[in-house]
Amino acid sequence: MASSLHVAVDVVGGDHYPTNPIAGAKLALESHSNLVLHLLGPEDLVSREVDAHGLDRSRVVVHHAPDIVGMDEAPSAALKSKPNSSIALGNGLVKQGHAQAFVSAGNTGALLAASMFILGKLDGVSRPTIGTVYPTLKGFRLLLDAGANLELRAEHYMQFAKMGRIYAEHLMGVDSPKVGLLNVGEEAEKGTETILETYNHLKELPEFVGNIEGRDILTGKADVFLCNGFIGNLLLKFGESIPEVLTQLLSNSMKEKALDPAQQALVVDVFKETMQPFNYENVGGMPFLGVNGISMVGHGGSSPKAIYNMISNAMHCVEVELNQRILSSLN
Repeated sequence: MASSLHVAVDVVGGDHYPTNPIAGAKLALESHSNLVLHLLGPEDLVSREVDAHGLDRSRVVVHHAPDIVGMDEAPSAALKSKPNSSIALGNGLVKQGHAQAFVSAGNTGALLAASMFILGKLDGVSRPTIGTVYPTLKGFRLLLDAGANLELRAEHYMQFAKMGRIYAEHLMGVDSPKVGLLNVGEEAEKGTETILETYNHLKELPEFVGNIEGRDILTGKADVFLCNGFIGNLLLKFGESIPEVLTQLLSNSMKEKALDPAQQALVVDVFKETMQPFNYENVGGMPFLGVNGISMVGHGGSSPKAIYNMISNAMHCVEVELNQRILSSLN
């Protein structure tokens, strides 16, 4: 039997706590026989939910974390005023070696701040980053930065390229990932001063394929797309809106064409299957790349399936020794 892998879970993070985190935790325990979960939140609340869902108590450790960080709280204020939050104590478990990873669907800003303050940065990393996976015609690909750093210098892009390449290869299964720099044109002389300097730095990397335009993302012209967090977060939120908008447009078109119920059902089935790559549930969550430990954040509206996939992804990060590979790539 494989040795136990310990993952800490924020039970009071996200829009649907404590039910969804616990339900997702149960799915993870049922799927991974070597998994031990450390559940964080107000002890009475967590224990009631554990019993209500019938989790295996022999593989669960409940940690009392009485402070709850709201989704809209300022990160710095939350850290200072709520030292016993699930976010702070969860990262503390990783720092102390009691857990190998921490996952949460809670406040992203507070999670990043806690991860950096408690876990610290990997040696040689200037700034940690958070990415998002984007569906393309070639499958999921990685976009960095998705909102952690609104402004970047050339050296940051360079490190993100290396860290992103490691993640794409070892966590997403992309062979020899190619890196592209999002820009307003393909030509090397396009872009701001920072982008021009970044391009000249990235040219040193054999995996760099040059500037990439917005229209090249969904076609998968690169495997790792680099941009600052301002642009990345806009693209992330835009991508999240696509399924809902297309669903409404499809519904309007079927009404205009007066399709019968059987035809509508067939169209809806095909559409749902087509849009599966846009479903965040299938990814679950992403780690903060560059912090000295595995700390993973998921969508605030995470379902049990998304929580399960986030826990599974965290386990995979540990198993492939993600941070050790990042350190090697930076040296």
